[in-house]
Amino acid sequence: MDYITFTGKNKEEALAAAKEKFGVPLTEIEYEVIDEGSTGFLGIGSKPAQIKAKKKFTLVSAAEDFLADVFGRMDLKVDLDTVYNEEEKTMDIDLKGDDMGILIGKRGQTLDSLQYLTSLVVNKYSDDYIRVKLDIENYRERRKETLENLAKNIASKVKRTHREVSLEPMNPYERRIIHSTLQADKYVVTRSEGEEPHRFVIVAPKKERRENFRSEGRGFQKGEGRGNYNRGKKSSVVYKDHDDAQTEGNERKSGNRTYGYRTFGYTRREETVATSKHNFDTVDDHGFHETEDIED
Repeated sequence: MDYITFTGKNKEEALAAAKEKFGVPLTEIEYEVIDEGSTGFLGIGSKPAQIKAKKKFTLVSAAEDFLADVFGRMDLKVDLDTVYNEEEKTMDIDLKGDDMGILIGKRGQTLDSLQYLTSLVVNKYSDDYIRVKLDIENYRERRKETLENLAKNIASKVKRTHREVSLEPMNPYERRIIHSTLQADKYVVTRSEGEEPHRFVIVAPKKERRENFRSEGRGFQKGEGRGNYNRGKKSSVVYKDHDDAQTEGNERKSGNRTYGYRTFGYTRREETVATSKHNFDTVDDHGFHETEDIED
């Protein structure tokens, strides 16, 4: 940052003008006195004090100067509130102003880009990696809540349909929110696929749960009637004990399937299975789609 010249009746007034301009305490200002000024004699021949000053270089000033230059070129007036934690090596910058939506962008993409560029600037001057986070009017927290709710809704859908679901491409921060929200769920598992910037999260049923679902209704055991004819469909099975068979063979009645009488060790049972198709619709308004095939 180049030096800026400030004047005042005396040096103190000139320094006060510099503090107001830079918005930092005097300890963070580097200055040189050009002219101490003089009061003259009875006000005749007085000269103002003159200094040249600039902010001392710090990681905070590097970030704020970069952002101020960007916003100036965009003709935006933005106030910066920066908190730098040297121990935890984090820098949180909160942006405030009018028309902040233009800096957020679609699903926070513009804000993410500004954060990435600011991080490059800051870490250029730091030996240790500094995690930089930009936020606008608590957008990050609101976005986190939205993603957590989305993850829970998708998990419920996967449990209900036993089909994996692919979400829209997300940045690493948002993908971590999805993974973290569902990591304790015993019925689903998450994984990331694809290459940046199109990498996305897949929510899928856990393999052992899926195998149990597939094996339901497959084959017969002693004393139990289970058939694989209802695989892939919702079904309700009704077992009825009969002493005398009234029907031989398979019959179709009122949209139900009646599979006659079979002997399962100790009893005869009639198995009536009411079937109905289960529709899996692609949900576009949430920005995700279903993967049609389930792979083991």
